[in-house]
Amino acid sequence: MTQEERRIFLIRKLLFEQHRYRDLQIPSDEAEQRTLLRALMNVRPPRPIEDDFLTVQDAYLQEETARKGVTDLAGLTPVEPGIYLWQGDITTLKCGAIVNAANSELTGCYVPCHRCIDNAIHTWAGVQLRLACAKLMEAQGHEEPVGQAKLTPGFNLPCDYVLHTVGPIVSGRVTERDREELASCYRSCLELARRNGIGSVAFCCISTGEFHFPNDEAARIAVETVRRFRGEIEVIFNVFKDDDDRIYRGLLG
Repeated sequence: MTQEERRIFLIRKLLFEQHRYRDLQIPSDEAEQRTLLRALMNVRPPRPIEDDFLTVQDAYLQEETARKGVTDLAGLTPVEPGIYLWQGDITTLKCGAIVNAANSELTGCYVPCHRCIDNAIHTWAGVQLRLACAKLMEAQGHEEPVGQAKLTPGFNLPCDYVLHTVGPIVSGRVTERDREELASCYRSCLELARRNGIGSVAFCCISTGEFHFPNDEAARIAVETVRRFRGEIEVIFNVFKDDDDRIYRGLLG
C-alpha cells in the first residue's frame, strides 16, 4: 500500500467505528486528509481495535516519521558530561525514553490536532499508547498525582519508551510547592528509568506552555534537578522554541 492508500484505509476504519462520523466525506486534499486522520485518532477512546488497522497504522506512522527525519542520540554532542541540548520535534528522537508532559487522566489529549506535546506523542505513537495508559490508570484506580511518573512502550515512536509525568499547573505566582512538584517530575522520571535499565531520557519543558510555569524558572529547576539525580543516565533537554533554546544554553555548559 502507498501512504495515501494507508491513510484512506485508516480514516475509513475510524469513521466506521464511530457512528456519528460515518457519513463524513473524506476530503480529496492530502493535507486535509492528514488533519482528519489525526483528529479521529485524537478523539478515539482507549479501546482495542482490529489487527489489520494496527498493521496499516504502524506502517503509516513509521513511514511518516522516517520522512520527517529521525535524530539519533548517538549523533549528538553533549554540552556537559552526559547532558545534551537538542532543539526539534521530540517525536522524532531516537533514545531510551522521551518524557511526556501528561494530564492527570494520563490517556492523552482529546482535543483534535491540539499543539501540545501530549497530543503529538499520542498521535505518533499510535492508538496503542492511549490503551496502554488507560490500563495503567484502571489498575491504579485514581488520577495520576503531580510529580510522579509512569512508563509505557514507545510503540511507533523512535524511542523505546515513554515516561509520562504530570507537572504542576501554575495559577498566578509560583509557589514553593510548584517548584518542588516540578523537581519531583524530573526525579521520578529518572528514578523510574533507572529501575527499568533505561540508559537515556529526553525531557521536554515540563509544565511550561499550557501549565503556565515560567520558562526560565522551569529550566533552572530542570537543570539543577537533573545534575543532582541523573546518575549514569544520559539526559537530553529537548526544546522546541528558540526562547527555550536560549534559556537552556545560558544554564548549561
